Amino acid sequence: MSAEDTMISIKGLTKDFGPLRAVDNISFDVKKGEVLGFLGPNGAGKSTTMKMVTGYLPITSGHASVCGYDVDVHPLEAKTKIGYLPEGAPLYGDMTTTGFLNFIAEIRGLAGAEKQKQVAFAIEKLELQPVMNRPIDTLSKGFKRRVGFAQAILHDPEVLVLDEPTDGLDPNQKHQVRELISEMAKDKAIVISTHILEEVEAVCTRAVIIAEGKIVFDGTPAELREQSPNDHIDVVFRKLTLAS
Repeated sequence: MSAEDTMISIKGLTKDFGPLRAVDNISFDVKKGEVLGFLGPNGAGKSTTMKMVTGYLPITSGHASVCGYDVDVHPLEAKTKIGYLPEGAPLYGDMTTTGFLNFIAEIRGLAGAEKQKQVAFAIEKLELQPVMNRPIDTLSKGFKRRVGFAQAILHDPEVLVLDEPTDGLDPNQKHQVRELISEMAKDKAIVISTHILEEVEAVCTRAVIIAEGKIVFDGTPAELREQSPNDHIDVVFRKLTLAS
């Protein structure tokens, strides 16, 4: 693929929280048509990286760009290109599913027939018909997650950043969501942040593993499997001592 196919570019990305370095000088690109599995244990820096790429956390140092827009220099332009499903997606619990999706569509600049079309598309793709008119607070964790996914695809973004997209879903729902990701992948760049190797094997074309804020693997799922003959991956942590 050419450089023009690069949809996400991360160079030397670093995030400090006081004395703690959560993300440590990481670099990678994601091209159109790729589904990147961003793997790592809890606390490895996955969600922090995704929040910087999507503009929800300031970058300590380094750069991230989406479809050619630097997220620091052109944050609004970058965000128009992104569909983001954050961890524990924030939803307005007193809104109905349809009301919430209409609200998000309007924020994304959709109106009239186009808004109706895109909301109907998202409801169909995430199979939300049974809960269209129910308040979000009354939904199961799985349906809430699917509503969060629906809002991420409303504006047909070129880049999807999905943090634990199948969290809380039953096996059938997981299969449906993975099928949807595979279907959308051909003309988008998709990043799936997860700690589940099964997720990567099911839908991803590439895997990046992060541990203690650093990239420790970047390759295909098959290459990852070759390095894990016992069907598991060992990540060894060192104990950090902060000066008083």
